[in-house]
Amino acid sequence: MYQCLGIMAEPTIPMADFVEEMAGDVPVLRFIGRLTLARLGDLPGRLETLARTPSRIDLSGIERLDTVGAWIVHKLATEHGAEITGLSDDHAKLIGQVEGAGQPVKMRPEPMAPFLRVLDEIGDATMIAGQTMLGLLSFFGAILIASWAVIRHPRRFRVNAVIQRFELVGVKALAIVGLMSFLIGIVIAQQGAVQLRQFGAEALTVNLIGRITTRELGVLMTAIMVAGRSGSAFAAQIGTMKLTEEIDAMRTIGVSPIEALVLPRMLATTVMMPLLGFFSMIVSMIGGGIFCWVSLDLPPLTYIQRLQEVIPMTDLWVGLTKAPVFGAIIAMSGCFQGMQVEGNAEEVGLRTTAAVVQAIFLVIVLDAFFAVIFTSIGWS
Repeated sequence: MYQCLGIMAEPTIPMADFVEEMAGDVPVLRFIGRLTLARLGDLPGRLETLARTPSRIDLSGIERLDTVGAWIVHKLATEHGAEITGLSDDHAKLIGQVEGAGQPVKMRPEPMAPFLRVLDEIGDATMIAGQTMLGLLSFFGAILIASWAVIRHPRRFRVNAVIQRFELVGVKALAIVGLMSFLIGIVIAQQGAVQLRQFGAEALTVNLIGRITTRELGVLMTAIMVAGRSGSAFAAQIGTMKLTEEIDAMRTIGVSPIEALVLPRMLATTVMMPLLGFFSMIVSMIGGGIFCWVSLDLPPLTYIQRLQEVIPMTDLWVGLTKAPVFGAIIAMSGCFQGMQVEGNAEEVGLRTTAAVVQAIFLVIVLDAFFAVIFTSIGWS
């Protein structure tokens, strides 16, 4: 016995269509069927030849709606100022998304008045400066906490890392610091001699060289050089480690990045800055002495004796007191900016530049602060 199998024909899927009606005096355009891309047919062309301009668009007869159908309904309603009715919740959300995506995009903001633009930039710069200062204070607090942890557990102190930074910050910087200081000493002597010659006081050039290099320029120019050389290196090194997620890996295995990366750099810079500053003072006075010997016919022995007479010990203590503070600020600025790196490699360059600018700015501000303090206590 065989059983006959009948094949049932699938129901015809209705095409999208519309009917123009009148609801009283209001022309209504009512859509029916499936308003989808596959069932549109010639619907878009027929919508361009409507007999009446619709004031209402009724979607209660729509079985399905996709993005293309929603865009057609939105475009039609926008062109004719018609109200859309009969929407289900899903259809209303879809048309709302199409409406939001159809808003014109402003390629560039409207130009601001020059005065307002200047005020806007000043405000942005002020906010960034305030946030940076708060970040530095927070970073300094983290350094103090890490330092106390190392003091409590001396085995966590990384001696090898500190010695390596001694070489980077101190030994390898001797050549460039010495050359810079030698030339600055010559420049000070030459400019001082030219100006003092007008008053017949060329002999006071020695006073100028000795006091200004010992008290101010020796340490200040060394700090600027260290900021540009070592501070930028700290920011680039730590920033690259942050970018490659090495710092995150250190935290994962329980190693504090402050203890492992920041403290050795900060300690090395703080210790080496007084030594580099003293070296800069000596080389600057040597450069000035050579100029005095050649141009002013001042014998080296006389030059040295005059330096001993005119330079008080307070000037030396002023310079050596400022040096470790400058070193700590330079190291902290470089490490702080390196820790702020995130996103891409371009950020490393930006943060490195910011580290140098920030360190030099803070060094000069602190130098002015020290000048006021030392003058007030009589070390002038």
